[in-house]
Amino acid sequence: MGGALALDAAWLFAAFLVILILAAASIAARRFLLERGGGTVECGLRKGNGPWRLGLASYQREELCWFGIFGLSMRPDEVFPRRDLTLVSRRLPSDAEAASLGPGMIVVECKLGEDGGQVGSPAPGGEAAGGAPAAGGAPGSGGVPGSGGVPGSGGAPGSGGAPGSGGAPASGGGAETVELALGEAALTGLLSWLEAAPPGSHLDVAL
Repeated sequence: MGGALALDAAWLFAAFLVILILAAASIAARRFLLERGGGTVECGLRKGNGPWRLGLASYQREELCWFGIFGLSMRPDEVFPRRDLTLVSRRLPSDAEAASLGPGMIVVECKLGEDGGQVGSPAPGGEAAGGAPAAGGAPGSGGVPGSGGVPGSGGAPGSGGAPGSGGAPASGGGAETVELALGEAALTGLLSWLEAAPPGSHLDVAL
């Protein structure tokens, strides 16, 4: 009885070991295939206040593809179009971040979306309550053009682009923020890749 139980435990351990080896081999083979085409670097990713995830970033023609390091699929977990990717700032990781990301990493904050590089642009549909443009009182309404309207002369505040009437600058376009953790050489490659983007793409910071 005891021998049979020991044999069953040995078989279970052997099966577990085989599954573990196959999983490790599959992850290694996937990484080899991803790196074979070049343009692939180690890259940590964090979205919002979520945890850091380790992975690989691959530079494609017009997209930055990110693959989780422990995945098995050849399809990327995240895809960031180059024209919508804006680098905002860089910093060194905290001690807790460095422990999970590894040594020599630099954290860069990025904004995504078409409005990501246009912080402070007017909010859409921002017209004055009296029909005047949000930039100021229109000629003929008593307001000095571009001055926001002179009180008492027909361009009273609230009717000619005053704060709260829809003409106030946007606070950031509602763009999603992500952080990437890269080595120094990988960060240089990312900047070069972004600088090679067609006109109209976003590169909003000098790093």
